[in-house]
Amino acid sequence: MVKIAVAGGSSNVAAEMIDVLVATGKHEILLLSRKEASTDVAIQGTTWIQVDYRSQAQLMHALKGVHTLLSFVTEQEDPDSPLQKNLIKAAIEVGVKRFAPNEWATSGIVSWYSYKSETRRYLQELNKEHQVIEYTLFQCGLFLNYLTSPYKSAKHLRQMQTPFDYHQGRCIIAEGGNDSRITFTTVQDLAQVVARAIDYEHPWPVVSGISGVEMSLKQMIELGEKIRGKPFKIEEMPIDELKDGTWRSSWSPKIDHPAMPPQENDEISRFMVAEILRGISAGDFLCSDEWNKLLPDFEFTQAEEFLNSAWDGKP
Repeated sequence: MVKIAVAGGSSNVAAEMIDVLVATGKHEILLLSRKEASTDVAIQGTTWIQVDYRSQAQLMHALKGVHTLLSFVTEQEDPDSPLQKNLIKAAIEVGVKRFAPNEWATSGIVSWYSYKSETRRYLQELNKEHQVIEYTLFQCGLFLNYLTSPYKSAKHLRQMQTPFDYHQGRCIIAEGGNDSRITFTTVQDLAQVVARAIDYEHPWPVVSGISGVEMSLKQMIELGEKIRGKPFKIEEMPIDELKDGTWRSSWSPKIDHPAMPPQENDEISRFMVAEILRGISAGDFLCSDEWNKLLPDFEFTQAEEFLNSAWDGKP
């Protein structure tokens, strides 16, 4: 049994992992959040601690005795990642053994994840001469759950539209991108792997690739057509138009998020869709498989079985 702290513990991805960790009954779990605890967000079997991530004193007090720290702190507004750096400094000061920064997605860096790039650089620099803190980058690609939009396929994960719309049978891709490959992993599998990683007695790899299934865009579209029983409408956007924002399609997904100002939703969604498509073409959503190898007995959810079940009986 170890003490685990989850920074940004009110996030929906964190909640999926917390449920699994609580269910093991093995660990003491602390949730760190900028929010006050309430009946809406409190999770049974955990201790909620409100913190100011700008305060080293508060963070050090909260992290005393913690063995493993998982971060879900987002900093899109500041690519220098000051809050996560404060968290790392406090963790080192009080002797936290293991740290996982806010990754949980791509192997490459799309533009709104620039703070993740800085955190990677900072951790690498800290451990350049000798190991100051053991850390790992959990990377799982795109959540397979998003392909069930608008229907939920996980308890907490916020359902998000993507350029791959199984519901309406349509996809937007980058021109010539049929062979671009993506790693898809269910959020449930990610949570299970992280729970096992916490119990893993050997050193963590620096890169913690988790690969539920790897597919090309062509294979992903063909699977959708098979499951939905109809041909999909595919629209290809030139890379240069995705880059300069001049691309035009007959539809575009709305990427709704609580942190996104409603009046800017259309503009930000178009930007994010373009960056996702460019990132896929660049291989940013293709992840490695370190934990597949370290946990050979773990059975990852298969895409066709999962999606067949999720779409069964849906219009």
